[in-house]
Order: sequence, then structure tokens, then C-alpha cells
Amino acid sequence: MNKQENIRIANCSGYYGDKLSAAKDLVEGGPIDFLTGDYLAELTMGILYSQKIKRGENAGYVGTFLKQYKDIAKTCQTKGIKIVVNAGGLNPQSMAAQLNAINEELSIDMKVAYIDGDDISNDITSLQGQAQEFIHIDKNQPLKSSECQVLTANIYLGAWGIVKALDLGADVVICPRVTDASLVIGPAAWKFKWKRNDYHKLAGALAAGHIIECGAQTTGGNYAFFEEVETFKDIGYPIAEIYDDGSFIVTKHQNTGGIISEGTVTAQLLYEISSPDYINPDVIGHFDSLMLKDLGEDRVLVSGCTGGPPNESHKVCINLAGGYRNGMELILTGLDIEKKAEIFVTALFDLLGGKDQFDDVTIDLHRTDKTDPKTHEEAMALLRIDLKSKDPNLVGRLFTAKIIELALANYPGFFSKQPPGQGTPFIRYWPALIDSKHVEEKIHFSGKEHLIRPTSLDYPDQITKRDTVNIDIKKEIYDEYENIPLGRIVGARSGDKGGCANLGIWTKTNETYSFIYHYMTVEQLKRLLPDLNDYSIERYEFPNIKSLNFYIKGILEDGASSNTKVDALAKSLGEYLRAKYVNVPKKFLNGENND
Repeated sequence: MNKQENIRIANCSGYYGDKLSAAKDLVEGGPIDFLTGDYLAELTMGILYSQKIKRGENAGYVGTFLKQYKDIAKTCQTKGIKIVVNAGGLNPQSMAAQLNAINEELSIDMKVAYIDGDDISNDITSLQGQAQEFIHIDKNQPLKSSECQVLTANIYLGAWGIVKALDLGADVVICPRVTDASLVIGPAAWKFKWKRNDYHKLAGALAAGHIIECGAQTTGGNYAFFEEVETFKDIGYPIAEIYDDGSFIVTKHQNTGGIISEGTVTAQLLYEISSPDYINPDVIGHFDSLMLKDLGEDRVLVSGCTGGPPNESHKVCINLAGGYRNGMELILTGLDIEKKAEIFVTALFDLLGGKDQFDDVTIDLHRTDKTDPKTHEEAMALLRIDLKSKDPNLVGRLFTAKIIELALANYPGFFSKQPPGQGTPFIRYWPALIDSKHVEEKIHFSGKEHLIRPTSLDYPDQITKRDTVNIDIKKEIYDEYENIPLGRIVGARSGDKGGCANLGIWTKTNETYSFIYHYMTVEQLKRLLPDLNDYSIERYEFPNIKSLNFYIKGILEDGASSNTKVDALAKSLGEYLRAKYVNVPKKFLNGENND
């Protein structure tokens, strides 16, 4: 593989609020051909909606990208670096207009295209009349059953609009709600002139997009074996060197902090996925087929990812006005913690008129207290009470006033972590599908519109053979075991998938994988983490990368801001599992992951 045969695509953002200087660092830190930026999550669409309500119809895009663009635009023009970002959010047209104003201010000629057609918020009713019920992907319920107002509804668009914009001569492509990986698939497909049915090649680019989409999370950030990262100072952001066959090398600029290793790439591959079949509107990538090879010097080769034709539907991100919520955290200290909690909860809901008037009540007692405490804090437990209602008054003044009434009239040692506050609105996330025939993606460039048809409409009823990854994982018998934290031999990465969560685990050796493969069943996971007992869990195997993934349904309620859990996005679920003590074969204790 020589340098001329690849395209170098860098990603400067994994979320709205990521490091502002990352764009400039990537553009100036070494050779790249494309700069991408992923700013959108389900909740971000709700945030941008609020922005439009407050600031007017010209708002609704990711404003921080304007500063980034001003810092890099001249350099990008000089070096011939093209830019593809989803910073358009709910208003790609306004974002494009802002960039053109910056180009004029800087006296540069960076040609800007923007994409729209994702926003169907005003079309929901008419689409429902055309047999589009927007069935919740996880709950199997139609949208009408929610009885909630639709705030945003955006189709996850694919990569071919980006390809068209680049074909037309765009230097900057402003995207709305495209899939995260589309930002990478588009430039790669454009560079190598891939066809729509080059599914294996597209699947490789899909994997590349998924790996680099979260920025520094691929270069050592949030990494289970963080002791391997020499320094987090000036951490580098990821670059995918993609080749014509769909294989690619994950790397970063030299002389930057962080690390690229087989482990960091594996961790990101496992992030926010369910089954090995990763669905995109342009291709379905089979992540259990891909293979990793650590080339050293912060370079990991990813190859062998196979793909198949996309489904005849597109995913839709719908955000609903869920109602209002309020919560309170109370401290219980010393003896008889559970009795104190019972006394307070009973008294509070007697004053409020009972629990039934609320849409949802969540009460959690976290026993952080210790017997015979050595410090004041060791004597404390935490009582969390969260309420939801469509009536803001019920979870506002009424709730807080009654708590205040109890301050001198309930359990001894009464105090709270914060003063009572007003109820706040929350958003429910509703993932659904729409028939691809209803998708009307448009490219806007030089005053003209260009319509993009979904792949499934032009390549119907295609069948590609799905090569099953069937590796026999032999179960070994061990003589001696030792009780140690699971995290000494297993890495983990977890995250949110709307109202669900995923928990991916991996090992560094085939032998430890054999042990984990047979040991970590769904039943065993629930024994280790009894918090998961009430949830349906699916297990998936990725033997090529020595990994398992657990998909936990409904643990995050309705996703977005509806969640009342302390870890509302399940980011620490993997570390919780790694902290559990398990009986591990003694022969593993001298491995590189052990203390």
C-alpha cells in the first residue's frame, strides 16, 4: 500500500462541545485530505430545537463550528483539504450562509454545498396517513400511542448526497442528520468512484466512520487500560487512511498525545452497537467479519469487513415533548437508613396527595454508608426521588414546597445536596423507521438543487451471501482459580442506544477470550450486575476481535433527557462490570493486564 492509493480522513469532533482546537490541530498537524466533524446525537437535536425556539428560525445549527471554520478555512484552501460535517443540524441552509459570509470576510473561495431533506417534523401527520406508523424500534408501539407533541423528526440520511456534492465541486459539505459514518463513507466513495453496490468496500468505510466518529475516544480517551496511554496532554484525534478495497489504517498525527492500538480500536468498534450487522442506509456492515492488525507506531490495520445491501427503510430520530420532571437528592446519615427513607417517602407523598397523580415516580436509595464510619461522609447514604408529569405545576412548586415543609418535621439529620428547584421539560427519544420511498434528500450547490435517490430504490431485491463467522471457541478446563477484579483481564466500553444500552467487553489474548466467551453468559452478567435483572439482554459474539457485546433493552427509559439514572448514558456501565470480583484461572495472573 503506497501513499498515493489512500485517502486520509480525519475527524475533529465526537459531540457538540468537543475540543474547539481539534480542527486546527488536524489541519495543521500533518497531511490529511478530508476533515470531518460529528456534532449530532439524539439529545443534540432537541438542544438545537430549543435554540431555534429562543433565537428564531435562522438558528438551529452548531454555532461552535463557525469559529472552527474561521480558524482553518484559509489553510484548507491552501492545502486542498475538503470539509464534510453534520454541523448543519436543524438548519443546514443557515449554516451554509454563515460559512459563505466567512469566506467573503476572509477573501477565500471555498465552495459550500448543503444537504437537506432529513427534516420531516411537519410531515408526520401526512406520512401517518400513508401507512407510516413510526413504530418504536425497541417497544414495537406506533407513534400515536405516545400522545406527545413531536418536536423534531429527522431521517438519518446516507453518504451519496455527500458524494454528489463533491462531484459538483464542493469544498465544504454541510450536512443535516446523516448517519455518523456517512461523513467518512461519502469522501471514500467519491475518491475511489465506488458504485452503489460495492458493498464490501462501502462496509469497510462504514467501519472506518464508526471508529473515528467519536474523536479522541479512539486515541486513548475513555480507554479501559488507560495506564497504557503515555500522556493525555494534547491528545491526538483519529485519522482513517482508507484504500480502494475498503481496508484502512487507523492512526493519528505524530507528536500528539494518546495512543492508537488494537485495544483502542476494538473499544470504539464496540461502542454503541447491538448486533454485528451494523445497519446504514447505504450498506449493512458485518463487523464480526473484520480483522485487526497492530502495525505499531500508532497504526492499526482494519481489513476484511464484508457488507450487504441496505434495508428498504431509513431510521428516523424523533424527539417528543415528554412533559416535566423534577428531582431531589436527600442525605440520610447514620443508623436505620432504610427506616429513615421510608418515613420520609411516606410523609412526602402523603403531603403531595399520593403517587398516582404523577406520570412516573422513581425512588432510589443508594447505600453509600459504611458500618462504623471513619469519616462523616462514610456515614451518609443518598435518597433520590424523581417525578415526571405533563402538568408542570405538579413537579414544580407543589413538589418543592412539600419537601421544604418536612425539613424540621421528619428524620434526624435532614439535609439535601441542593436546594429545591423548579420542574424542567424533558425530551423522549422515539427511534422509528420510514419507508425509503418517502426520503427526499436534496443537494444545494451554486443555486441549483439535486435530488438523491436511496440505494434500495435503484437496487431492489438484491441478495448477497452472508458469510457466517463460525469460529469454534474451545472450552478449557482449569485447575486453579483466584478471585480478582474482572477488569484485570477484560476491557470494556459501554454507551447509550436511545433507551437501550450496550456493554462491549474484549480480551487481549485468545486464551482469555475462550474463558470469557464461555463464562460471560447473559445469566452470569445478571448475577454480577443485579441492577440488570429486570431487563431483556441480547448477547453477540465477535470472535475475530476477541469480543462480546451485550445489548440491554429499556435500561435508559425513553432516552434523551427522560432518563432518571445517575449515569443517564450508560458510559460507566463497563467500568462497573470490570470492578466486579470473579474467579479467574490462575494462569492468567501473570499476563500483561494484571497488577
